[in-house]
Amino acid sequence: MEMDLVVALKSPPIEPKVTFNSRIFYGLQKFGRAGLIALAAAALCCTDSEPAQAYKGGGPYGSEVTRGQDLTGKDFSGRTLNKQDFKTSILRQANFKGAKLLGASFFDSDLTGADLSDADLRGADFSLANAQKANLTNANLEGALVTGNTSFKGAVITGADFTEVYWRDDQRKDLCKVADGVNPITGNATRETLLCE
Repeated sequence: MEMDLVVALKSPPIEPKVTFNSRIFYGLQKFGRAGLIALAAAALCCTDSEPAQAYKGGGPYGSEVTRGQDLTGKDFSGRTLNKQDFKTSILRQANFKGAKLLGASFFDSDLTGADLSDADLRGADFSLANAQKANLTNANLEGALVTGNTSFKGAVITGADFTEVYWRDDQRKDLCKVADGVNPITGNATRETLLCE
């Protein structure tokens, strides 16, 4: 056993087999940190300085961005904006009077004080939307989605049609306190479409 140890100590060290891949690995180890810094600097220098604009062309409104935007006071009256994406947008006092908004998404949008009178909102998504003090006079919201904490507190709903809109009981009861009128297009009474007692 002592002899084996003496022979092992006297023999020349075994050189590792050097291949192309091991040279790359060695180079990365030696220059890795500096290389990564250089790559990061090049990436910063060569990229656009403007941030990317999300969700261009979110519907028939063209190439303008309507999702996640501040569109306070914007006039959309009389426009055809079916399936338009207004998710998470600020639409305070926006004018949608007489607009066609079938299947449009107002998910988590702020519609405080917006004018939605005479609008065709069938199948629109108002989930988590804040439509407090909005004007929904004679609007058609048949089959609209109002899941979550959707709020229409203080909204004017005279003549609005809420057929097949599934409200939480507390939301429906609040709307029934102010519900009146008949929708001129569908002929449905607002109170009946809300299933008021």
